[in-house]
Formats: sequence, structure tokens, C-alpha cells
Amino acid sequence: MRYLVSAMLGVVGVIHMLPLSGVLSAERLATLYGISFSEPNLSILMRHRAVLFGLLGLFLVFAAFRPSLQPAAFIGGFVSVVSFLALARSVGGYSAQLGRVVKADLIALACLLVGGAAYVYSQSRGWPIHSHPRPW
Repeated sequence: MRYLVSAMLGVVGVIHMLPLSGVLSAERLATLYGISFSEPNLSILMRHRAVLFGLLGLFLVFAAFRPSLQPAAFIGGFVSVVSFLALARSVGGYSAQLGRVVKADLIALACLLVGGAAYVYSQSRGWPIHSHPRPW
């Protein structure tokens, strides 16, 4: 069980780090999302968004190895994924590139559900997620 929780958080963390390459340029953002980011204000906002996703992704990966952080990681992951999926569904009409992001978030949601269920099950059984504390 302990490895399942860590693996699921790790996968979700990597998915959240994928947009981090958008920090590099508006052209990279355009490749990721299929729309132009030539307007400077939009480019700044989206590049900053990429940084925030990178931070969340790093936290999710870090929490995969720190059981005390796992509840917060699951909450952060669920808020991120569910809010994006709800927005995408409510607005609709998104591009094929954004459709890839929707698919990635659906995979992330499945991982969060599996990992979260494994975490809750382990806790209800009194099983430690990791048998020994990490030295860091």
C-alpha cells in the first residue's frame, strides 16, 4: 500500500510539472496549448501559471516520500485537477491541445482517487504508509 500511495502522488506530480516548460517562452506555451500568447500580459500570466504548476508538482513528488505531507498533497492535487476539469466542462469548445490537458487531468484524477483510497484504507487499518521515518 505504501508504494501505491507514493506512486500515485508521483504520477500526479509529474503531470503537474509538464507545463513548467512554458516558463521558457510564449512560443513554448503556444505549443502546449495551441493558442497564441503574443500579448505580453497573457504571456506573463501563463508563464507564471507554469511556475505555480511546477511548484505544486514538486510538492506532490516530495509528499510522495513524506507521509506527513500526503493529506495536504491529496487536497492540493484534487483542488487543482477538479477545478480545471469543471472549468473545461462548463466552458467547452476547447482546442485539441487543451483536450490533451483534459485527458492528462483525467489520468491525474484517477491516480488521486486510487492513491487517496489507498491512503485512507491504510490509515483505517492502522498501517503506516512508511515503516520508518525518513532522515530528511
